[in-house]
Amino acid sequence: MNRTMITATNTLSQLQKQMDIISNNMANIDTNGFKRRDVQFTDLLFQEFKNQTTDTAETNRLTPNYIRQGTGAKLGQVQVNMKQGNLKATARPLDTAFSAEGQLYRVLVTNESSSSVQYTRNGALYLSPVSETEVMLVNSDGYPILDENNQQITVSGNVQDYSISKNGTLTAKMADGSQQSFELGVVQVKKPQFLEQKGNNLVGLPANMAQLGVTEADIVTDLNGPLRGQISLEQGVLEQSNVDMSKEMTELINVQRSYQFQARSITMADQMMGLVNGIR
Repeated sequence: MNRTMITATNTLSQLQKQMDIISNNMANIDTNGFKRRDVQFTDLLFQEFKNQTTDTAETNRLTPNYIRQGTGAKLGQVQVNMKQGNLKATARPLDTAFSAEGQLYRVLVTNESSSSVQYTRNGALYLSPVSETEVMLVNSDGYPILDENNQQITVSGNVQDYSISKNGTLTAKMADGSQQSFELGVVQVKKPQFLEQKGNNLVGLPANMAQLGVTEADIVTDLNGPLRGQISLEQGVLEQSNVDMSKEMTELINVQRSYQFQARSITMADQMMGLVNGIR
C-alpha cells in the first residue's frame, strides 16, 4: 500500500465520523434544548523534505520553504455549540426555557452501579409521584431535577398551581393558601469544549479532568446565592434546537464530496500499482 492509499484511508475514517455527527444534528432538529455539535479538523503528522541544497535557492518563493508530505487529517475537536435556540410558547406551567446562553439544569442520573450529576438544556419538567402525598420534579426521562444544594426537589400536599421566576425559583401554591419554594439548580458553562455527551440530551463532566488539566470550576460555575441573579428563565415556553437544517445539508454535501474524492484517490492509486506490477 503506497502513501496515497494510507493518506486517503486515514482521512476517510475521520470523514465518516463527521458524517455521523452531522446526521446526529439533523436527527435532533426537533429535540427541545438540543445544541448542535461543531467539528474541527487538524492535520496528522507530516514529513518535510528539503528539496534544495541551500536556503538561498528558495529566494522569492511565495509558499513555505521545502516540500511537506502529510498522512491525512483527523477530527481535532467536537464542540457543543451553545448558541441560543428559538423559543416556542406552550402555556404549560412546567415548561421552561433559558433565555441566556450556556445555562443548564442540574440532573441526577442514576444507574445500577452509580449516580452522577449531569446537565441539560431541555426545560420540559414533569412531576413523578413519590408517595400518595408527595411528587418529585423530574425531566422528560424521569431523572430528578436538583436544587442549588444538589438535593432532589419534592413537593408534598395538594398543589393548585406552579410558578417559576426568572431567577429560577419554583413556587408551589397549595390549596390551603400556603406556598413551598425551591431554588432550581442551574450552572453556567464556561468551557463547553470539555463537556461530554452522555445521551438522552444530557452532558456531563469528563472523567479524565486531571489528565486534561482542568477542574469542575474551570468548566462550569454553580449559579447559587448572589449569582442567581444571572439566571434568565422563562415559564410557559420551550427552547427549540439550534440546528439549522440548510447549514447541516450543505455541510453534509461537502463531506460527501470529500469522501468521494478520497475514495477516488484509493482507486487511482490501485490502478497505478496495477500498471507498475504489470510491467514486464
